Amino acid sequence: MPDKINNQEIENAAGVGIHDEAPDKNLTNYNLVDREVAKYATDGAIEIDEATNKRLKKMIDKRILVVMMITYLIQTIDKGALAFASIMGIKEDAHLQGNQYQWLTTIVYLAILCVEFPENWIIQRVPIAKWLSLNIFLWGICIALISAMRSFTGLIILRAFMGAFEAACQPTFVILSSTWYKREEQGSVINLWFMMNGIQNIIGGLLAFAFSFVPSNSPVKSWEGLFMTYGIITVIWATFVFFWMPDSPMRAKCWSEEDKQLMVERVRQNQTGLQNLYAFAVIQMVTAMPSGGIGAYVNIIINSFGFSTWESQLLTMVVGAVVAIAMITSAYLDRRFGNTIIIMIFSVIPSIIGVSILIGVPFSPDKRVGMLIAYWLFYSFFAVSSLSLALLSRNVAGQTKKSFVFRDKDAPRYYLAFSILLGCFGVMIITLCLLRVWYSMQNRKRDAKIASGEVVPDITFTHGFEDITDRENPHFRYSY
Repeated sequence: MPDKINNQEIENAAGVGIHDEAPDKNLTNYNLVDREVAKYATDGAIEIDEATNKRLKKMIDKRILVVMMITYLIQTIDKGALAFASIMGIKEDAHLQGNQYQWLTTIVYLAILCVEFPENWIIQRVPIAKWLSLNIFLWGICIALISAMRSFTGLIILRAFMGAFEAACQPTFVILSSTWYKREEQGSVINLWFMMNGIQNIIGGLLAFAFSFVPSNSPVKSWEGLFMTYGIITVIWATFVFFWMPDSPMRAKCWSEEDKQLMVERVRQNQTGLQNLYAFAVIQMVTAMPSGGIGAYVNIIINSFGFSTWESQLLTMVVGAVVAIAMITSAYLDRRFGNTIIIMIFSVIPSIIGVSILIGVPFSPDKRVGMLIAYWLFYSFFAVSSLSLALLSRNVAGQTKKSFVFRDKDAPRYYLAFSILLGCFGVMIITLCLLRVWYSMQNRKRDAKIASGEVVPDITFTHGFEDITDRENPHFRYSY
């Protein structure tokens, strides 16, 4: 390891934090590299052939991607269980009145909002896989206990704790995606685990449909069996994650030292650091409001179109298919063409059309199929949610907050809620356009510094592991 050098590469220059004043200073500053990473890092990039790269990625997928996908599936199924239970008798059995059901949904996102900042702080300082497994275990306990609750007070307390524990998921996965995967892989990786939002509607719909056949005179009611089963499965999965998932490439005991070094080298070009990836507190309200609020009301809305309980459970599965198709298509287009923000903008258009129909077309029984299709179109915006996380993992880091706009007194059409969501989509498109312009301007400024000789090109990615922000790193280029 070379001697520590005086860090002239970090200074507060306008717009960019560092200069490379001369070629001889283009060395790794190990003062800025995590100690564990430094054991495996070199001053220059190690060339990894395509066959080896594919082998390493398969190894990582097996230990990391599979865990993220199944965990996010379980989380979304657990979180979505209340929506299915809403037409299975939980409202009556728990004596919910007025807006109490609404609060059972809202409290989850309020809990996430409260713990987001400490959560981002904690996951930088603890073994990330062990922390994840602990939170999975604890929210599994909460889910199982919901089956025993018969009051609003008990339900809202458990839902609050469930939200607090589930808050570990998304920021942890964004960090894992950027820690283990190359920038060009991150969009597809994040789409794969975020796509579980759609898959849960399919699997959750089937499970809820099955539990709907529990006899009314059974000692365990259908919604109780639903929560009890989900809780037990979650706890078992948490135990598996604890032993199966490594905290980082450096700490993994399941691979050879040579493979661990190559895994570190794979992400050198990311130039985002490796362990100290501090998540910025990014508030994506216009994306979060639709995804957060409507999830708990999906079955109620479909049921309001005149479909029976069983039909509503099954038709909810189509929502999952729409979400999955939207995400798979957007991931393919993102990987193929790379214009992430443009793809995000176009994915909002079907949502705008669907919401406009739901607001503007008067309901009648003969129009329920058309209204249902319009409602399905609404879910195309989920591609924005997943691709926005991909942008964050490539360019900085982040986590999504959620909000809630559905009120029981506005049932069954929820005109106010859908009007607010339509406004969110408009703001979303404007924001994406501005973000694309800003990223393009920043990249051109940095290219100009290299062209003028103010910054020495980092051809071998010498500074790839230095834990400095995108603003401080003149070699960093925004992906959009």
